[in-house]
Amino acid sequence: MAETEKSAGSDNTEDILAKIENKSLKIESLIKQYKPIKAIKIALESYPPQDERCKYANWVGVHKALMAIKDVEGILRSLDPRYYDILMKYKCPSSSMGDRTTCDQRLKIHEKLTEKADFVTT
Repeated sequence: MAETEKSAGSDNTEDILAKIENKSLKIESLIKQYKPIKAIKIALESYPPQDERCKYANWVGVHKALMAIKDVEGILRSLDPRYYDILMKYKCPSSSMGDRTTCDQRLKIHEKLTEKADFVTT
């Protein structure tokens, strides 16, 4: 019985990873079409479960969408505030990873996101 449950959980993880991969392909397509707002929204949909592989795979898509942003303030103005919390979940653990350009972009997004979040909560 335990093996059946373990197998079902594994299949579930594989299904989730397949969905994340499809989502990542959509994100890449939207970035190529210069539609960063749609790319960010799709990237932030359905925060993945606690499985580390799923979280990392989803983070890759979010990261691609974030690095495509040219107008950080414009993007954040376009997002529903419900996305701010999800975006912060991705920003905080990844702040120290990547090259200088990547880190600079994430810090810029973090700064603007913090300003927006503070505005929303006051």
